[in-house]
Amino acid sequence: MFNLILFGPPGSGKGTQSDKLVARYGLIHLSTGNLLREEIANQTPLGIEAKSFMDKGRLVPDAVVIGMVDAYFDKHKGARGFLFDGFPRTAAQAEALDSLLAHKNTSIAAVLALEVTEEELVKRLLNRGKTSGRSDDTNEAVIRNRFAVYMQETTAVATHYKAAGKFEAIHGEGTVDDIFEAICKAIDSKMS
Repeated sequence: MFNLILFGPPGSGKGTQSDKLVARYGLIHLSTGNLLREEIANQTPLGIEAKSFMDKGRLVPDAVVIGMVDAYFDKHKGARGFLFDGFPRTAAQAEALDSLLAHKNTSIAAVLALEVTEEELVKRLLNRGKTSGRSDDTNEAVIRNRFAVYMQETTAVATHYKAAGKFEAIHGEGTVDDIFEAICKAIDSKMS
């Protein structure tokens, strides 16, 4: 099983690249953002709680996210591998994910981080907010707070996976296809 984490701040292109990677490598896409949005759309208790955090630009608590990941993983037991999109975002989540995967006799093969400047992210998210229906994409102050939270809380995740020799930074600005090819080159080197 080949498990990949695609890492990067909100608006870095994780979702766009994830769709292309799933098509090329046959991985199951696990986006905690999509799982959370589904819960919000269904107005479940989890969704209502998650929305209150997201509307403030804050991250949803780890225990909630890990539980969703575990359940999703169990629904796809025969998978060739998983593409974790934007998760884990904290050192605690990284450790919990590693533990969860070890329990399932697998591990993370690679962590690829899309690096994009804050100004480019603000521009992208405000543009996405025109059509996404996401309240956290329409307010520049909330977007900048999300970026600051990402930077503060995810540095430890990069450090965690760098120590394991699994982390690689990818330049996340340019054409979608150029970024995709850079990601694929990194994946192919890990698969061989």
